[in-house]
Amino acid sequence: MTRRPVVVGIDGSTAALHAVRWAADRAARTNRPLRIVHAYHLPPGFPTGVTVEESILDGLRRQGRRWLATAQDLAREVAPTLETAAALAAAAPTTALLHETENAALLVLGNHGRNALTGLLVGSTSQALAAQAHCPVVLVRGGEDGAPTPSGPIVVGVDGTDASEAAVAFAFAEASAQDATLVALHAWAESVFETAIAGPNAPLDWDRQREVAAEALAERLAGWQEKYPEVRVERELVHDRPARALRRCARTARLVVVGRRGRGGFRDLVLGSTSQHLLHHAAGPVAVVRTETAE
Repeated sequence: MTRRPVVVGIDGSTAALHAVRWAADRAARTNRPLRIVHAYHLPPGFPTGVTVEESILDGLRRQGRRWLATAQDLAREVAPTLETAAALAAAAPTTALLHETENAALLVLGNHGRNALTGLLVGSTSQALAAQAHCPVVLVRGGEDGAPTPSGPIVVGVDGTDASEAAVAFAFAEASAQDATLVALHAWAESVFETAIAGPNAPLDWDRQREVAAEALAERLAGWQEKYPEVRVERELVHDRPARALRRCARTARLVVVGRRGRGGFRDLVLGSTSQHLLHHAAGPVAVVRTETAE
């Protein structure tokens, strides 16, 4: 059976090389090959002219090959026996990387880009990749020295619905592969609607809300601890906005994992302003995991 590769997108930036390091380590730990992809194309509005266009494209191809060679050398430094492949795609980065996710186990990207990939993880392109990728997407942010956080727990956001099931499964597998503690975080905050229904003077039953949150968390973890008995699990219940709680955890986590869809605060984590906040400010890598659950 063919092993699906870990795919990493590069653009020659320092951030992309941080992503290569992370991806190479992850591929080696899970016994998967690493596929390094660089996509190039002429930007919209570029002056027309066959001769000029071909000359520029030749330059982009040569530059792309150099970047791919550098990335492969770096990957081999991380894992000398790692099976690697390099791909140069003549397409827009979003198009090329979305196509790669059809046969990938994981897509890894740096937190900033340049040239054709500028804004990849902070604008519409990042939303497209996170929302449409056929595999989990990891956005890597380097530390002060540019290296991903080597220690700390895996943190998974659990929202109490089936939508977080895929995220929990991914987080357990990562914790097992990295020999890391898994922190299962359930954050809740009463909605404006619930407060209005209860009335402005109605007392809030904090104990009952916490009980409901604990039950929801336990339900989502049921079975996974038995499947991964070697993984140490810590449950954390937080009365807070999910994005703020996850950002706080990201300061010491080696990876924060969230599902693509959910309910309450996690619903917009990838597709709305909450996602932008986390992707801009999380101190470490963030994994966005696709779920098949219908909204």
